[in-house]
Amino acid sequence: MNAQLPVGTLGVAMVAGGEDVPARLERLPDSGWHLRVRWLIGVVTFFEGFDQLAIAYTLPSLSAEWGLSTGQQALAITSGSVGMLIGAASSGILADRVGRVNVVVLALAVTALSCMGLAISPGFGWFLVLRFIQGLGIGGEVPAAATYIGELAQSDRRGRFVLLYELVFPAGLTAVAIVAAWVVPVLGWRWVYGIGVLPALLVGPILRLVPESPRWLAASGRNERAVGVMERIERAVQRSTGRPLPPVVAITRAPSVRRRYLRRTVIVGLLWLFSYFANYGIASWLPTIYTGTFGLPVSTALTYSIATSVAGLLGAVAVALLVDRIGRRACLAGGSALAAVTFGVLAALGAGSPLQLLVLSAVGALFVFAVNLGLYLYAPELYPTPMRAAGASLGGVWNRVGVIAGPLVVGAFAANLGLPAAFAALGVAMLAAAVTAATAEETRGRTLEEISP
Repeated sequence: MNAQLPVGTLGVAMVAGGEDVPARLERLPDSGWHLRVRWLIGVVTFFEGFDQLAIAYTLPSLSAEWGLSTGQQALAITSGSVGMLIGAASSGILADRVGRVNVVVLALAVTALSCMGLAISPGFGWFLVLRFIQGLGIGGEVPAAATYIGELAQSDRRGRFVLLYELVFPAGLTAVAIVAAWVVPVLGWRWVYGIGVLPALLVGPILRLVPESPRWLAASGRNERAVGVMERIERAVQRSTGRPLPPVVAITRAPSVRRRYLRRTVIVGLLWLFSYFANYGIASWLPTIYTGTFGLPVSTALTYSIATSVAGLLGAVAVALLVDRIGRRACLAGGSALAAVTFGVLAALGAGSPLQLLVLSAVGALFVFAVNLGLYLYAPELYPTPMRAAGASLGGVWNRVGVIAGPLVVGAFAANLGLPAAFAALGVAMLAAAVTAATAEETRGRTLEEISP
């Protein structure tokens, strides 16, 4: 059972070193300080989403300007995805060694500089190289940021706390669809990438106002710094709320069982793979399908794609509001199953008209985005603090495998077997995700230390 600890100044538990840091974080009420930190990190994550899907909405114009073949179009998509895979694989290990905030800032700088290069890219070869570098930054920022935000939250509302922050990523995916629909026909595709340079302005404010994760500092043996950061956070929260902080209650830690992490890694890796296979399998090709298969103008194709992105954002909002009520497993399994049904219907009907594709792809995106967003909460919960970012980024590696494989498979199926076969593949992937999610461990309402000692 949890036990109340003896307390001193500011209600701080009198425990040696940094062992009391998780308990001190758990007792903090939501405050303006939390909101400020989530906004600063959230703006960075918003632009990572914006930059990640920009290729989908600039590809038709790129293809026309540079005369790209279908294979070159696929390469333009996958070059960034390969960079994201490598960025995701390396950033977690780096974040567990040098800190979550340092990795977020580094990834931000890489993404902003590569966006500047993409905006002035002289040809397709340079474009591919810069897309790869951009992918390193995007892949590196997302798991480090998700891990950081999760380590600040209380256990009983961690799902809502994290996912309301994570909504900025699908919001970025939606924003790029809206912005590209106006910018590309009027100003050209280069301006879409130029907008991605703007978050570079946040490097200074983040370094000044966003402290390193006290949980990580304590777990990595930096006890003195962990306590100092924790005291600054407590003072900021107390000033923000205008009330004394609640007493510190000791956290129950479960015994460590190494085998549990292997099973968790397999399950969450498969969920990342299947759900992002479906997400990017459809999102990356939708504008090109509208223009190539149905002969719609680029401006109309981009406008139609907005509906799919907006529906995905609504699904992300829904999972943020439900995940602490019905649990992680129900959200992941239910969303995957409903997405599988939607893509199955789309395959059976044959995607015979732009309107049919618009409606059913939007419904499918609603459920797929919900699953995707839920995984950004669920994956970091499954690992202990010293390896939490690495564990989350390992899932991100499978995420990027899905991001690479989805567009390639959908493009190949659509070109050689027709659109129904492509959508059937998406349905099978989400059905596999639903079966996998049904076996996942529930983490709702448990502290990070209880889930992963």
